Amino acid sequence: MYSVIVVPPSCGSVAEQLRISAGERIEFGRAESKPGGLAIAHAGVPRVAGEIAAHRTFWLLSNLSEDQTYVVENPEGAGEHIKVAPGRVEAPVPFELARVTLPAAGDLLTFDVWAPRQAFRSIERRGLEGAGTVPAFALDRTKRYFAVLVALCERRLRGEPRAPLPAVEEIVERLRPSWPKVSRSAVYWNIDYLAVKLRLRPGPETAEPGRRTHGKKESLASLALRFDLVREDDLVVLAPAPSGAAR
Repeated sequence: MYSVIVVPPSCGSVAEQLRISAGERIEFGRAESKPGGLAIAHAGVPRVAGEIAAHRTFWLLSNLSEDQTYVVENPEGAGEHIKVAPGRVEAPVPFELARVTLPAAGDLLTFDVWAPRQAFRSIERRGLEGAGTVPAFALDRTKRYFAVLVALCERRLRGEPRAPLPAVEEIVERLRPSWPKVSRSAVYWNIDYLAVKLRLRPGPETAEPGRRTHGKKESLASLALRFDLVREDDLVVLAPAPSGAAR
């Protein structure tokens, strides 16, 4: 049974995909050094650039280049990625869907790797006595501040991990359908509140004049996306409120 599928650059059909089972390996590079490898026709790619090995629930990437770091991104992870340094062998990649980026003489070449569905166990705590664990981040998804946080992260949640964060004026317009009375001051207040709630607010002596809000927004978005405080499913809070619903 195949566990990993490698999708070459500009793959035009299923027949062009490469499939390997747990324990098998394929090389990739400018030249196919072994039958069944992935050939990437670009002068900036080493003849033998790397190797992919399939495991049961993940895959391993070896970087066989002399001086180029490879980046493996999770297209669904709003910026989640790992770096694999030159010479690093069998670096584990935990993403179900992954995009491998190779720097090549001024170009960035990519190919995709599809891994098996991740396995999970139940996290319910049954029959355990004593006090419960205090939540790491206590966020109420029904509150206005959460809608502000989702609007702040929306572009990156929609698959643009390097998208610039929206300006406060853009957040106001994005929230207006579901929050008709929203204002710039309300958004600023909620950003300040989130910074305090998530313990990110800088002291007055550490914030540069004119850049304080931007730095706060970047810190909030980075923390929220890194720890999955907001997910793609949360974009529903930006939908217009039903007619006649309480505001």
